[in-house]
Amino acid sequence: MRQGKHHTVKKALRKNRISVMLNDSEMRALENYCQRYKFRNRSQAIRQLLIKNILQRFDNDTPTLFD
Repeated sequence: MRQGKHHTVKKALRKNRISVMLNDSEMRALENYCQRYKFRNRSQAIRQLLIKNILQRFDNDTPTLFD
């Protein structure tokens, strides 16, 4: 049996760092969120929440045909 070429998807390398300070209640909320939705990696949860919020806001701010 002949095997085809393997196509690999290159992951986007994360080389930019940001730092965020949270107060106690914000940290508890983040920990509860990660536990409830079974995130093992808080950085992954924060990235997903941040990008989702940014994309939703961009989508809401774009002009529509009948504005």
